[in-house]
Amino acid sequence: MTLNDIPKLKHTHSNNFFLLCGPCAIEGEDMALRIAEKVVTITNKLEIPYVFKGSFKKANRSRIDSFTGIGDENALKILRKVSETFDVPTVTDIHEISDAAMAAEYVDVLQIPAFLVRQTDLVVAAAKTGKVVNLKKGQFMSPEAMKHAVQKVKDAGSDKAWITDRGTMFGYQDMIVDFRGIPTMREYAPTVLDVTHSLQQPNQSAGVTGGRPDMIETIARAGIVNNVDGLFIETHFDPANAKSDGANMLHLDNLEGLLTNLVAIRKTINSL
Repeated sequence: MTLNDIPKLKHTHSNNFFLLCGPCAIEGEDMALRIAEKVVTITNKLEIPYVFKGSFKKANRSRIDSFTGIGDENALKILRKVSETFDVPTVTDIHEISDAAMAAEYVDVLQIPAFLVRQTDLVVAAAKTGKVVNLKKGQFMSPEAMKHAVQKVKDAGSDKAWITDRGTMFGYQDMIVDFRGIPTMREYAPTVLDVTHSLQQPNQSAGVTGGRPDMIETIARAGIVNNVDGLFIETHFDPANAKSDGANMLHLDNLEGLLTNLVAIRKTINSL
């Protein structure tokens, strides 16, 4: 696939990485529009192709009392409003086969969560919608294994897929990014580095995932140096009170400085 397969995507000729960015979960309309407006302003200034990211529901939770969403249709309508208000494409993740056709009515890219990327019926259902499919590499999978996930999309009649690396489990409660896998996965499809999820510290005794947001720029810089096609960054104007994944999010106030540095690094890499 190419970036031109993504509707409404701007700045595709800037030779920049593309960006998936937004809150972990759609918590409400005002917060989604506030975050989108800020990111759109920054990415237009820096000429970064931008896709707004937000989960319409969170099915993979540590505890049964964890936040899962504000209602499927309500959240999907907010994603549509973000797209229409700012003329940007949107991405959301799906968890069940029935989610594929439903979400495809509202968003431009369907994301397969890392824990579910081996679920053939789910991947095929996403591919058959005709939407671009974002395949998140399982934390337990080798880079080489992702060629089979990409092939499932192709066998379902679509070549519109990319891979997102969101880190690899390192023991029970930490994750690492193996940058050796980036060139391998880029042989199969465009490859994105999920910076913020790669810094999660899962399986905490309290049932709430921890994280290392202080390492966001370190991991993001390394991704750019290793020629990733895109970056995935979750952000919020109040991470401490975000309803999901606040422990590893980037504060929205820090996004412009980070992206400015990354664009400068990308320009240097492009000149080599």
